[in-house]
Amino acid sequence: MLLRSTDPFRDFDRLTQQLLGTTNRPAVMPMDAWREGDHFVIEFDLPGVARDSIDLDVERNVLTVRAERVPRNGDWEMLATERPRGVFSRQLVLGDNLDLDRIEAGYDGGVLRLTVPVAEKAKPRKIEISGQSSDRTAIEA
Repeated sequence: MLLRSTDPFRDFDRLTQQLLGTTNRPAVMPMDAWREGDHFVIEFDLPGVARDSIDLDVERNVLTVRAERVPRNGDWEMLATERPRGVFSRQLVLGDNLDLDRIEAGYDGGVLRLTVPVAEKAKPRKIEISGQSSDRTAIEA
């Protein structure tokens, strides 16, 4: 026999944590970001999310990641529900030094991985100095 007690304050606290998040479990999707050579890599944790429910948008320099974890339907009584469900969204403001037209995205094992190349204009380059002398010197910019 299963003994179940209902505590309305505990249920309200759990709902508040799911909607607003806590330091242990944020309401937004957790992410990591780092630079690998001439690319920036961003990974979002989206376990249990179907690939076709993920939507990526870039407008100007704002990247929006939107995903949905749908609740399971069935004829059963849920005993514990701690994993948030519904729509998750996160926006990142990306710098002008990134090539937003060449973003690559992959999804494997519940992790969305975006690779954003550094724009050509932001890479180091040599600038030639012209002048009156016969020597021409290049400096690194």
